[in-house]
Amino acid sequence: MRLRALLETDALGLRLLGGQDELDRTVRGVMTTDLRDPSRYLSGGELVLTGLAWRRDASDSEPFVRILAGAGVAGLAAGEAELGDIPADLVEACDHHRLPLFAVHETVAFATITEHVVRQVSGERAGDLAAVVDRHRRLMTSGPAGGGPEVVLDLLTSDLDLRAWVLSPTGRQIAGAGTPLPGPLGATLAGHHLAATRTGRRAPHRAAVAGTTYSLFPIRNTGRGAVPAARDVRESVLSDWLLAVEADASDWPAARLDLLQGVTQLIAVERDRREAARTVRRRLAQEVLELVQAGAAPAEIAARLRVAAPVLLPGLGVAPQWQVVVARVDWTAADMAAPGGVPGDIAGGPVAQALLEEILVDPAVSGPDSADRIAVAHTGEEAIALVPLPAGPAPLPDTVGDTADTAADTDAGPPADGDGAARETGTGAPAAAGAGAGTGAKPGTGAAPAAAAQDPALHADALLAAVREPLSAGLADDGRLTLGVSAAVHSAEGLRGALEEARHARRVAAARPGRVCAAGHHELASHVLLLPFVPDDVRRAFTARLLDPLRDYDRRHRAELIETLEAFLDCDGSWTRCAARLHLHVNTLRYRVGRIEQLTGRDLSRLEDKLDFFLALRMS
Repeated sequence: MRLRALLETDALGLRLLGGQDELDRTVRGVMTTDLRDPSRYLSGGELVLTGLAWRRDASDSEPFVRILAGAGVAGLAAGEAELGDIPADLVEACDHHRLPLFAVHETVAFATITEHVVRQVSGERAGDLAAVVDRHRRLMTSGPAGGGPEVVLDLLTSDLDLRAWVLSPTGRQIAGAGTPLPGPLGATLAGHHLAATRTGRRAPHRAAVAGTTYSLFPIRNTGRGAVPAARDVRESVLSDWLLAVEADASDWPAARLDLLQGVTQLIAVERDRREAARTVRRRLAQEVLELVQAGAAPAEIAARLRVAAPVLLPGLGVAPQWQVVVARVDWTAADMAAPGGVPGDIAGGPVAQALLEEILVDPAVSGPDSADRIAVAHTGEEAIALVPLPAGPAPLPDTVGDTADTAADTDAGPPADGDGAARETGTGAPAAAGAGAGTGAKPGTGAAPAAAAQDPALHADALLAAVREPLSAGLADDGRLTLGVSAAVHSAEGLRGALEEARHARRVAAARPGRVCAAGHHELASHVLLLPFVPDDVRRAFTARLLDPLRDYDRRHRAELIETLEAFLDCDGSWTRCAARLHLHVNTLRYRVGRIEQLTGRDLSRLEDKLDFFLALRMS
């Protein structure tokens, strides 16, 4: 289409400010940008849309326009929403470089212009290509007729014989036609794409994997009302989707390349729609985070959690457990290669937020809906996720059977003073850390558990296992991702400690080498808690994690588990001396110790666990 045709469409709200003699230029596509140097993404013939966020003063206009003219763009359309009237220095620069300049009225969305240009350009091509683009456009519109990215990719397969997949920046499949893309292959392709983007290579990027060639097209935010365009590629490289096509696009004619670019713009509309759907979950996380950091009353925090639980876990009848995950993305000041990049001028919080939302999605689940349980806020340079966990397995029966108290005095297991000797079976192996529940075998019976309790908690290393390769490529040699994971907490009172625990774990990860590092609460070993630099909240979180289950149980059942634990440690684990001190039968003592182990997931025959309990009791 010609530039002149844009002025003839009243719905676009365009007003010509200069370049009357250049209106017969051909428009081959459209691009929205606020990069100070978008040349790496330009191939010529585009109508460039900009909100002018790149302009800091009058001296910025001339180099920006010079870059556009050198790339051969058809024209420039500047929005009036940000600055009102278009600056005179921009008009002068466009006149100097003979670049047609349009003003876009503040009531007109860039997405409206993008859709119009894509539709018109596609409509002027050969019949089958035009039909495909038109069908894509109609299927991507909102409402019951919309089919989402899957339908668009099905049309690419049926009409153009192209197999394609929409991938997240970590390589997770969001949509695909036909056979799903294997997870490792998706991660490899995402790594290729991120590495090529960081080096400034112009898309589509070519990747050959196991004898098959793929072309990788970026899917960028084109919605004017969504996230502002990045001034530095590092602000968006870790959050943009990509379209992977099983074909070598290097020898494609311009018409087919333009078609695929149009498809990515249509899919970007769906991406923006789904990004907006995260607003509620982000707001919930932000509200809870602000209350926790402000030291609000637990009752007030608990009220916000009750609001959050049904949104994050629909249909849940009881309040879940919660874990806190903290992430941070840091960039060094050494890399000056990124156009428009200013050292220390990259907002790390939003980058970490988008990245953490992706990391917390189960890599084995395709599609966007698996992110519905994730609520991530950001404060400063940190992203903080509030992750609900399903309730753990049911506790053991609460009755202490008379058989334990009246059992024969002969001890068939360890000797009378079983210090360091073999222990009776039946206390159960310690539950997986973070699960908070035991195996389900009743202590003292010797019965094997029917099934090990499943641990629903997040683990730091597991979170990064599937995403380390592509993220390392996107971080290149000037970025780092560090992540910390707290233990699960069961109430609002524990969230402050969980937040500090996750932050401390992230600092532990930051002390390690590597571009992508994580640490969990398990790695905050007991001796670390004695170091003076550890925050008080971390100590309280450690104490609460070990002793709160016992205190709660004692309040409900008057079981005296805390008193039993203190006596057992004071007696150096001697069964007979501890039973004598507490005036209990040794089998009753064994039952109580088994209950302590079941509630805490610890094993009192291990020195490390004894030491943890000792420190927790002393710090409480």
